[in-house]
Amino acid sequence: MKIDVYNMEGKKVDAVELPAEIFEAPVRVDLMHQAFVRQMANARLGTHKTKVRSEVSGGGRKPWRQKGTGRARQGSIRAAQWVGGGKIHTPMPRDYSQKMPQKMRLAALRSALSAKAGEDGLILVDKMTLPEAKTKAMAKALNVLAGESSVLILIPSTDEGYELVGRTSRNLPDVKTLDVSYLNIRDLLKYDRVVMPVSAIEAIQAHLG
Repeated sequence: MKIDVYNMEGKKVDAVELPAEIFEAPVRVDLMHQAFVRQMANARLGTHKTKVRSEVSGGGRKPWRQKGTGRARQGSIRAAQWVGGGKIHTPMPRDYSQKMPQKMRLAALRSALSAKAGEDGLILVDKMTLPEAKTKAMAKALNVLAGESSVLILIPSTDEGYELVGRTSRNLPDVKTLDVSYLNIRDLLKYDRVVMPVSAIEAIQAHLG
């Protein structure tokens, strides 16, 4: 697949051939869904906790004798039916993480990148440079390149413009800067357009194998 390369002013300056094994891979919706669910599940802490009757304070003695009072028998004022008592069937610490083979995870990323490329959601620029290191300049450049779409900026951390891009796009809504080595399915699916320099292609090839 051949794709045009633009400068930060939106003018076409070149065209490059994208590696077919990454940007023309079969789009597997099932793999992308599984990878997304796995990532969201692995982000859950699972530290929610409530106290059962053995963990709440008080309730050491029987509130009244077993028989003869006319009231229902009770063994502790910290039983679940009492105010301030322990809880039952409530959340306890657990591990939500899911496993997924690495080959399947990489295939899901290739599917997402192929889907972006096939839907004109991938924008290549020659270099991520700006006339001045200001958020206003970055907002103007992204508006020219991607319009009002949400944007994921993929750039290698070794690129000379990495710090500049991160600093100038930090406060822009619907814009995220991501190092190629942290490429993930959630961000690829969340943002409408992916903007990246030509240097990111080689880094993506190294990352996806």
